[in-house]
Amino acid sequence: MRLTPGPPRAVDLGTVDLFDLDLYGTGDPHSVWDVMRAEAPLHHQVLADGRDFWSVTRYEDVCRVLGDHRAFTSERGTVPTHLGQDDIAAGVLLTSTDPPRHTEVRRPLGSRLTARAVRSWEDSIRRSVTRFLQPALDGEVFDLAEKALLLPAIVTGPLLGIPERDWEELVQLTAMVAAPSDPHFQLGSEAATLAISHHELVGYVTEWVKDRRRSGAEDDSLLHHLMSVRPGGEPLSDQEIALDGYSILLGANVTTPHTVSGTVQALIERPEQYEKARADPDLVPNLVEEGLRWTSAACNFMRYAATDVPVAGGVVPAGAAVVAWIGSANRDAALFTAPHTFDITRPNAKRQIAFGFGPHFCIGAPLARLTLRVFFEELLSRCDFLDLAGEPDHLRSYFIAGMTHLPITAQKRHTP
Repeated sequence: MRLTPGPPRAVDLGTVDLFDLDLYGTGDPHSVWDVMRAEAPLHHQVLADGRDFWSVTRYEDVCRVLGDHRAFTSERGTVPTHLGQDDIAAGVLLTSTDPPRHTEVRRPLGSRLTARAVRSWEDSIRRSVTRFLQPALDGEVFDLAEKALLLPAIVTGPLLGIPERDWEELVQLTAMVAAPSDPHFQLGSEAATLAISHHELVGYVTEWVKDRRRSGAEDDSLLHHLMSVRPGGEPLSDQEIALDGYSILLGANVTTPHTVSGTVQALIERPEQYEKARADPDLVPNLVEEGLRWTSAACNFMRYAATDVPVAGGVVPAGAAVVAWIGSANRDAALFTAPHTFDITRPNAKRQIAFGFGPHFCIGAPLARLTLRVFFEELLSRCDFLDLAGEPDHLRSYFIAGMTHLPITAQKRHTP
């Protein structure tokens, strides 16, 4: 979707369709969210097929919905593609489970992904990023959005215990889950694409676990560590391990590529920001935070109201679905001054909620931040300037904000 909105325009909130894929593929959802935050911070929509949902768009309200698991449960599904049919893995899948079980599974995994724990991976990540950037530095057109899909696998594959021969296939499957209606990834209908990708990913982790049990092999990988997690004192079943492994694969692969390409596009369109970052490497961590805010690659998450819940000046009825629009919250002028301005010196950029908020805050956030910091450090130190070499193609998805194509050229930096 467009990350820089067009001029303010009249929006009829009575007819707006927040599940219209054209709004994200070729349209301008930020202009719609601006009006919703101002006029309808709690918005109700009924789809043509009778399904309905409520939306919150202000920063404070999005944090409330995502942060209060007692009022807004995750145990019926957390992504809008499940609207109208509860997630069959709810209550088992890590992302579709509430505390205390969610915390019992998450805590031992999170201990392996703290900022201190992932710091030892920096040199390895830097080598991977350097190899990734090399083709762009040769001066030919480089499709960053397409190539970046593989970047998280290059970084996290060894950490997860996934062999390199499987990276490309798994990246394709996770992209199918994230954007099942995009022609770049679609196989048949949206439902078929979701069913195929879900089956293949869960099947992959299931076989991975079976192989480890048969061989008795042990390693320090995150997936192997999942086999030893004991929530409530009981080990996870193989099905639970497979589903949680599926969730980890999605989290590892889906958003970082789009944060990379969207932030690079913002820097190309604003060369003064690129020069500012290149002149002062100390700005890179804040550049990463502003890039996360600006792109908001995980555009939304969904919850269900446990009871009638007052929020955003209205009441969400018990059992109703609520979509918390992260992409809108991160452009809320109540918190972010001039929210549609990309500013790498923004003093409160780190208050962005691109990684979510509350119990389900992204477990891999420290690793993602490290990867993004290293990527932009290497890019800025190696390239004098970047340029677009064609028009970007935006992802047709109301869940993930990103691009399928971003052709660029890079001018390699020449040191005296």
